[in-house]
Amino acid sequence: MASVKSGAIQKAQEQKTVAAQQQKSIKGLIVSMEGQIAKALPSVLTPERFTRMVLTALSTNPKLCECTPKSFLGAMMQVAQLGVEPNTPLGQAYLIPYKNKGILECQFQLGYKGLLDLAYRSGEVTIIQAHEVYENDVFEYELGLEPKLRHVPTTGEKGAVTHYYAMFKTKSGGYGFHVMSRAEVDSFARKYSQAYKKGYSTPWTTNFDEMAKKTVLKACLKYAPIKTEFARTLSADETIKTELSADMVSEADETDYIEAEAVEVDDADAPPAETAAPQPNKFMSAAQDDVPPNVDPETGEITG
Repeated sequence: MASVKSGAIQKAQEQKTVAAQQQKSIKGLIVSMEGQIAKALPSVLTPERFTRMVLTALSTNPKLCECTPKSFLGAMMQVAQLGVEPNTPLGQAYLIPYKNKGILECQFQLGYKGLLDLAYRSGEVTIIQAHEVYENDVFEYELGLEPKLRHVPTTGEKGAVTHYYAMFKTKSGGYGFHVMSRAEVDSFARKYSQAYKKGYSTPWTTNFDEMAKKTVLKACLKYAPIKTEFARTLSADETIKTELSADMVSEADETDYIEAEAVEVDDADAPPAETAAPQPNKFMSAAQDDVPPNVDPETGEITG
């Protein structure tokens, strides 16, 4: 019995040593890339602050230290080039450990607030919001040729959440919205987030509403008449990339969605590994003339 216990202690110590070495290695790479990081960052975010945030993410989530250095650096550079803060209370973006093809790699994920920030920064929208709908609210919507959306929040007892919706309005007057029921969002989370499905502690369990709003917002923006550049930015969400370049969005996503597995994450601020966008309901645009040439005029889907 004593020998078994001793062996377990030795194994644990060896694992800690390996983790410490991996963390030191990744930290060294980050420091050596400060020049590249500085070039990628927008003026509102200093290289020193960004480096501190990345190093803090490594310290608070040991699983990130076990990820391949290339995938971690790839995710880090995506965050830097988009100018969003990783793994902070702002909820703009996350570096997520993700078992891909049997290997632990780092996946980049945008947060709900990161999507909002990038949408406003694009200069194409004047309003973009996502909300919960409670059972005692007044909530009505219609699709078709004359779509309508009306939401009057209750001033009394809210009750349970029944729906989530996102809406946008462009500078030229185009608009659209997307609605999902609470049950539809839960079904989506269980289908595409293995961590949530397996009962791991993730924001789907600790902050379901924020993740639900991100989901419905992505579905809404997917069919918005937005420029190709912003559409490319959205495509960077939930990707694993190991090649570094001046344009990380253009690098190929190396996630194997068939073989990918969930990884239990200790950091409660990190979102789960979702793998696909939800199937959207029909959305409507009030300004068909505003639809750019790379958007299908009937569905609003971006084709190029």
